[in-house]
Amino acid sequence: MRNKYYIVSLYFCLFLLTLLVSCEMFEEHPYDVDISGARNVNFNNVAKIEAGMAAATSMKIAMVSDTQRSLDDLKDAVRAINARGDIDFVMHGGDISDFGLTNEFEWGRDMMDRLSVPYVAVIGNHDCLGTGRDAYKGIFGDVNFAFTAGNVRFVCLNTNALEYDYSEPVPDFEFLEREIASIPSGVEKTVFLMHACPGSEVFNNNVSKVFQMYVRMFPDVQFCAYGHSHHFEISDPYGDGVMYCQCPNIAKRQYLVFTIKEEGGFDCEVVGF
Repeated sequence: MRNKYYIVSLYFCLFLLTLLVSCEMFEEHPYDVDISGARNVNFNNVAKIEAGMAAATSMKIAMVSDTQRSLDDLKDAVRAINARGDIDFVMHGGDISDFGLTNEFEWGRDMMDRLSVPYVAVIGNHDCLGTGRDAYKGIFGDVNFAFTAGNVRFVCLNTNALEYDYSEPVPDFEFLEREIASIPSGVEKTVFLMHACPGSEVFNNNVSKVFQMYVRMFPDVQFCAYGHSHHFEISDPYGDGVMYCQCPNIAKRQYLVFTIKEEGGFDCEVVGF
């Protein structure tokens, strides 16, 4: 009997030792928002864009989107965009992460940091999973923000209403009202950047028409850029002349280039790499 208890005690000690060793293998829980590396990415890059493009009346902007699980493709896209030499800045249409893991945001940020031009990124629906909202805010900043490049105001929005369960206003109309009331001097045109567009299952379609009413209050809207559905599409969903341009997911090895023309209007090109 003594030998039996001895063997049981030995196995129990080995079990505890295994647990201790296993715990040492994991430095942190995957949903811990313990951020390493650069923070306030959007804020810092917006400052670079505004300073570098203060006098611009035309520009070329590249857009990537839905880069989750596709870091190799994103790496190649960054290399291709850098090789062009004609891009003023880059927009990311969201879904940087797949599961809202802090490491996923860090990996995406570190890859985008290899760009030779500044970039901004909006939050996607996958970025809202788990503690993703906190990780996004910790690394990139506010989920709604705006900036001015030359004579164009860029309004960047969180439109992932489904992920917020009506706990916060999404889209945030108070944010839009403040933007409308404080459009900077010299702004003549507007571009919107979001992840999910009106009509998608993620958008709050109860307020879809109200959202478009706010959009049309901004000066000379060029286009609304978005991602989410993983394919290229340009449409005029409200029949009011405001074009919505969808960026393919990066796994399709495509990005968009928007050219905003000095004389008015824009071109949208799908570029393979």
